Amino acid sequence: PYYVDLNQVLFLQASLHSSDPNLVVFVDTCVASPDPSNFRTVTYELIRSGCIKDPTYISYYSPYSSVARFAFNAFSFVNRYPSVYLQCELAVCRHNDYSSRCYQGCVSRFKRNAGS
Repeated sequence: PYYVDLNQVLFLQASLHSSDPNLVVFVDTCVASPDPSNFRTVTYELIRSGCIKDPTYISYYSPYSSVARFAFNAFSFVNRYPSVYLQCELAVCRHNDYSSRCYQGCVSRFKRNAGS
């Protein structure tokens, strides 16, 4: 566990360890939950499909394409839960493959009308 105060800025970094220098890491989704085995019932979205959901979420520049850096303010689930767990989904893509998920950024998914 990592203990922090409420509203303290948390800095995170995800690193890809690969011998291939032409790979890029992209933070697609990060969801918080008070239950480490359930990220569906009581959750809080920091970023979803590359779209920032939390106003304190910040993506930072990294000199390495294999490293993703970001931060957000620590929060609690209405003071009812002593811990918050984070689950993130990352995409790994080829460098300069502009059709890949890493270069699409925020992807809003709209529901289609299935009428006649």
